[in-house]
Amino acid sequence: MLSFVLIILVSFVFTGIVIRTKSLASGRKGPGVFQPMKDILRLFKKGAVYSETTSIIFQIAPSIYFASIIMAILVLPFGHYKGIISFSYDFVFFAYVLAMGKFFNIISALDTGSSFEGMGASREALFSMLAEPAFFILMGSLALLTGHTSFQEIFMTFHFGSYTSYAIGTLATFVLIIICMIENSRMPIDDPKTHLELTMMHEVMILDNSGFDLGLILHGTNMKFALYGALIANLFMGNLPLYYSIPLFIFIQSLFAVVVGLLESFSARFRMSHNAQFILVLSSVSLLVFFSVLMVMGKFN
Repeated sequence: MLSFVLIILVSFVFTGIVIRTKSLASGRKGPGVFQPMKDILRLFKKGAVYSETTSIIFQIAPSIYFASIIMAILVLPFGHYKGIISFSYDFVFFAYVLAMGKFFNIISALDTGSSFEGMGASREALFSMLAEPAFFILMGSLALLTGHTSFQEIFMTFHFGSYTSYAIGTLATFVLIIICMIENSRMPIDDPKTHLELTMMHEVMILDNSGFDLGLILHGTNMKFALYGALIANLFMGNLPLYYSIPLFIFIQSLFAVVVGLLESFSARFRMSHNAQFILVLSSVSLLVFFSVLMVMGKFN
């Protein structure tokens, strides 16, 4: 329950910190950290407009997308406290409940009949499919190293002590950050500020969403950022008492938001044809984690 509450609270300011970091990096004052949330609250007060060409799928997709993220958050632990939902191989449930929400986002874009939204949906489906092996190789490697198969047991058993463990932690953090950027269609895969339909992915998919539905989608992205930040934080918290673990959690989430802002400030978006290559390289980094685990377990002797 503690993990759920903290992730929800962090999601209110995460995107604000990202935007604030980007503003400072470009020499601008920029909006306050609560401005994105104020914009979302404004959308929540508005009604949604639906095209006559859409079906019930388009109307329910934002709610299912938002609910899938809530379900994924319920699985995440906080240090030695289990998530509200915790069981063996819960990381598989975590991955596929998020995939279900994305699936409804994709078919809702197709439901509009727009060629541009269909193009964005196709790209998002491809990139998500290519990123999936990296996540499972990473979590499978950590499960092999610790001998456990649930998030809470994996994070509680994983300890830093040797050079190899620090290498595994660093590579795992890198993989989770890049997966988060891919899942949220951010740089260098996609540019959230672009307005050219031919180069857009996530933004072009939600062009027909409005009002409350658009607010759900935008805040779902905020929660997804905080969700992956919680995974990274759990790698480092271990069995610390609450008066250490809560400040550490908030610090790691804030640092993660600053890193995302800096990545988007100082990196250019890849050419569309290079995105698939970049995402496949991410699986190679996950394989490095796997081979490092085999070294630790003495399988190469």
